[in-house]
Parts: sequence; structure tokens; C-alpha cells
Amino acid sequence: MLDKLSALEEKYEELSKLIADPEVIADLGRWQQYVKTHADLADVVGAYKEYKKTVKEIQETRAILNEESDGDILDMAQAELEQLLKVKSDLELRLKVLLLPKDPNDEKNVIMEIRAGTGGEEAALFAADLFRMYARFAETQGWKTEILSANYTDIGGFKEVVFNIEGRGAYSRLKFESGTHRVQRIPTTESGGRIHTSAATVAVLPEAEEVDVEIDPNDLRIDVFCASGHGGQSVNTTQSAVRITHIPTGIVVSMQDEKSQHKNKDRAMKVLMARLLDRAQTEHQQKLASTRKLMVGTGDRSERIRTYNFPQNRVTDHRIGLTLHRLDGILEGDLGEIIETLVTTDQAEQLKQVE
Repeated sequence: MLDKLSALEEKYEELSKLIADPEVIADLGRWQQYVKTHADLADVVGAYKEYKKTVKEIQETRAILNEESDGDILDMAQAELEQLLKVKSDLELRLKVLLLPKDPNDEKNVIMEIRAGTGGEEAALFAADLFRMYARFAETQGWKTEILSANYTDIGGFKEVVFNIEGRGAYSRLKFESGTHRVQRIPTTESGGRIHTSAATVAVLPEAEEVDVEIDPNDLRIDVFCASGHGGQSVNTTQSAVRITHIPTGIVVSMQDEKSQHKNKDRAMKVLMARLLDRAQTEHQQKLASTRKLMVGTGDRSERIRTYNFPQNRVTDHRIGLTLHRLDGILEGDLGEIIETLVTTDQAEQLKQVE
């Protein structure tokens, strides 16, 4: 591991010089590539430098213990050594995590799709609660949320909502949210005060770039039609809605929320590319499933991952056995503890695979 870290440090220092070289700066594409690689290496190189500094301090402290005779100084040195050894152990674990293979999608923006499941109108209201939760969480991270497509119900729920979250590392934080979310509460439409169970499914897709997915224009069927539902008279009377069918896979994406046919087509293509990338990656992951299945789940849309219980103010993530009694705060976007636990559990499972 140390040899690899030393090589990465050398590469980092070399890149530091290159991105300051006027000749490299003049070549924008090359400079941007170097800057990105330099930024990607910053965390691991910083931790490695801290590790080397700690090892040197341990050696110096041990030398004091071997040479010193004063009791008070020896006690201080021994206490310092114990603290340094703990820091060294923590840094070794951190470096192992930083050296794990990177998910190439981690830094991407995401497209999230939330669909009401069993439970009728109550499920649609829960889907709206989930959308609000993720939008609030995105806001706390400094990310931007934009609804791409929505199918509303009469009392403010979503039969389906598709939205984009833009921000560095969005996929790395949200990728474990895919699956079935279940809610237990008394619906506003329930007169008898009985607790109902409803569900909504969440899909988290990395936003695809053209280099990630190749689409043959001959494989697409594009239809335009008059939009329906929300949007006003102009939306409903012009052929602004767009439906794109990817013939080889049968994937269909429709967009009608914008008044512009061009904007609806751009949005539909963005969602189509994300779904095609997700399909290809899901097929690849299924092939690997027999050798690596993480505790945090497979991302299967049918997998029940979390329950939101209103009477008990409780949220339980079934994959990691985490229960928190602050549902109200979580629905306001306070997802940090859940997401951090999912990420660290995933990292621990990966470390088991490489040990």
C-alpha cells in the first residue's frame, strides 16, 4: 500500500507543476484533465502526508522513551505515543478506504424518479413528501434541484415525479436511496383514524453524458403531441409534448411540462440517456452479484429499503438495521446520519472483499 501511495504522491506533485505550466494552460482540454486528476488525488495525498508525519513523530517519541530518564517526561511521552498510535491506525483505515476502486459515477449529477406505489392517493402524497425530503437535503448540500417531469394528483401528491439534482458528488451520496420506501400513518382521507401502509419507489440514476451512452438516431422514434393536464392553455393547444421511444430496449420517455418542444425533447433525451446507462450498469452488476453483494442492497427497485412510521416518529433502514426516532427532521431533509451510515457500511463491505 505504501508503494502505491508514494507513486500517487509523485504523480500529484508532477501534476501540481504541470497545471501551472503556461504551455499546458494554453491547451484548455489538457489543462482541465490535469486539474481534475489533481483534485481527485488531493484527499489521498493529503492523508498520506499526514500519515508520514505521524510515523515520524512516533519514531521521535519512541527515541525519547529510550533515552530519557526523567519520570514526568517519560509519562508525557508515553501518553503522546499512545495518542499517535491511534492517529496512525485511523489514518491507515482512511487510506485503505481512499484507495478502494472508485465508482466512476460518484461525481455525477443524478436523475431521481419517484413513483407512487400501493396506497392510492396516500401513496401519491407520500411520493410528494419524499420529493420534498430530497429537495431539502440537496439544498443543505448546496445542490440545485429541477423538476423535469411531474404527474400531479388533485390534492397535491405525485403519481410520478422525475427531477435532476446537480452538484459535485450527488450520486455518491444518493445512490443508495433506490428501492421501495414504505410509510405507516393515518391518511388525511381516513375518517376512522386507522393507520395505513403505503409505498413509493425511488430510482436514482447517474446523469449520463454523451461519452457514456451511444445512441443511434435510427434507434429512436420521436412523436410530438398536445400536452394535457397542468400547464395552462398554451401548453394544452400546441404540439409541445415529446415522446421518445428507444426501439431496441422499448424504453419510452415522455416530457410535456415545458411550453417549448425543443426543451421537452432535451429533457426527454437526458432522462433516456440516464435510463440506458442505468440499464447497462444494472446488467453488469447482476453478473457480479454472485461474487459481491453488499449489505446495503442491490439497488433493486422492488427491494423494501426503509420504513417511515409516523405514530412512533420513527425511520428504519432495513438494510443496515438503523432506527432513528426523528422522522419529522428526516422528512425536512436531515438525511446526513442515514447516508453516512450507508456509505461507511458499503466501504466496510468493500474492504472485506479486498482483505
